[in-house]
Amino acid sequence: MTQMGARPGAFRLIMREGGQIREMGGDLTEAVTAVDFMLRQALDLGASDVHLQPERNRLLVRYRLDGVMQDVGQYSLDIVPNILARLKLASGMHIDERREPQDGRLDMEYGPRKLSARMSCLPMLNGEKVVMRLLDPMGAKVDLDKLGMPADVLQKWTNSVQSAYGMVLVTGPTGSGKTSTLYASINKLDRLKRNIVTVEDPVEYEFMDHITQVQVTERLTFPRVMRSFLRQDPDVMLVGEMRDAETLGIGIQASLTGHLVLSTLHTNNALETVGRMLDMGGQPYLIASTLQAVMAQRLVRTICSKCKTAYKPDRDELIEINLDPALIDKHTFYKGAGCDQCRNTGFKGRLGLFEVMISTPEMRELISKQASMAQITEYVRNKQGMRSMLDDGYTKIAEGKTTCREVFNAVYSSMSI
Repeated sequence: MTQMGARPGAFRLIMREGGQIREMGGDLTEAVTAVDFMLRQALDLGASDVHLQPERNRLLVRYRLDGVMQDVGQYSLDIVPNILARLKLASGMHIDERREPQDGRLDMEYGPRKLSARMSCLPMLNGEKVVMRLLDPMGAKVDLDKLGMPADVLQKWTNSVQSAYGMVLVTGPTGSGKTSTLYASINKLDRLKRNIVTVEDPVEYEFMDHITQVQVTERLTFPRVMRSFLRQDPDVMLVGEMRDAETLGIGIQASLTGHLVLSTLHTNNALETVGRMLDMGGQPYLIASTLQAVMAQRLVRTICSKCKTAYKPDRDELIEINLDPALIDKHTFYKGAGCDQCRNTGFKGRLGLFEVMISTPEMRELISKQASMAQITEYVRNKQGMRSMLDDGYTKIAEGKTTCREVFNAVYSSMSI
C-alpha cells in the first residue's frame, strides 16, 4: 500500500483488559507498521470508515470519505493473517475464530487525540472482511449551529429540545448525521441540574461528565434499559433508535410522565414520522400528546473551497430537482474542479439539509383525528411555513455550498413534499 497522506505523529493502539488500559505491544513487523499507517492515514484524511476487503489475490483497502467509498491501496495476501490478528487482538475478538461474525471496539491514541473504532469482522468467500467505523470523542462536542441548520430551523429545534417533557425525534437513513444532531442537542441542555441518561447501540461518542451512557447488548435491550432508566430518576432520556413497538411504547409513557425523550426513527421525511409511529402501534392521541418536534435531515458534500469554480449545469440537473432550467443563465452555479486538497473529487467536508415539523394545538388535533398525509402536508407547509429539505438544498445551491446533483442524490426520496 502506497504510504502517502499521513503526517508524522505518535500513534499507538490501546488495549483494555480487566478494566486496565495499556499500550498494545508488538515488534515493528510489516503487519504492525501496516495497521498503524492505515489507521493514521484514515484519521488524517478524515475518513469515517475503513474497509479491508479480501479478494482473490489481494487485500483491498477502502476509506469512506465525505460519505463516498474510495480505493486507497492494497496489501499482498502473505501479511493479511497478521494484519487481521493484530486488529482482532486490539478489539477484543477471538483470533482463531474465522467462521462466525464478530464485533469489537479498539482504542487508539494519535498525538493528543484519544479515539476509538467500532470493528466488525465478517467471514466471506475470500477470507474475512473487516469494517471499522472511526469515532472521535470530539464528535460529541459539536455545536448545533455548526451543523448547517437555517436560522429559523435552528431556533425551532433549540426551543423544542429545551422542553421539560415530550418526545423529540430525528429521522433519516443510516449515515445522515442523526447521532451528531442528538449529541449536539444534548450539549444544549444543562447537564449539571438535569439527570441525563442515554441508551445506544453502539455508544459512538463518550461524554466526559454528568451523563450516564449504556451500551445495548443481547441481554441489555433497549426496552429493558429504558425501564431501568425510569427507576433512576431521569430528566432527559436519549434512546439511540425507536426500533420496535415496545421501545416506542416505553418512550411515549416516559414522555407522558414528565421526561424529555430524544431518539431517532427511520423515515424518509418529517411528515412520514407520524404514520410510522402509528404503524408501530402508537395510539393517535398519545402521539399527539407527546410529540414535540421532528427533524428530518440528509448530508450533502460541500464544494472544495480551494478549487471552487463557476460552471453552467446541464438542464437535466435542474429539472431533476424541480428547478427552472432558465436559471442557468440567470444564476451562477458552482462546483469543485478537483485538486490535491480534495483528492480531485471537487468536494471537501459535508453539511446537512434539514426540515423540522413542530407540534402545535392544530397539529395535535390533526394527529388525533388521524388526518391524511395530504391534510398534514397542507397544514405544515401553509400554516407552519415549514421548508422541506429540498428547499434547504435550493438555498445551499444558491449560496455556492453544494451542487444540484448532490441535493438530488440526498433528497430525491422526499421530493413529493
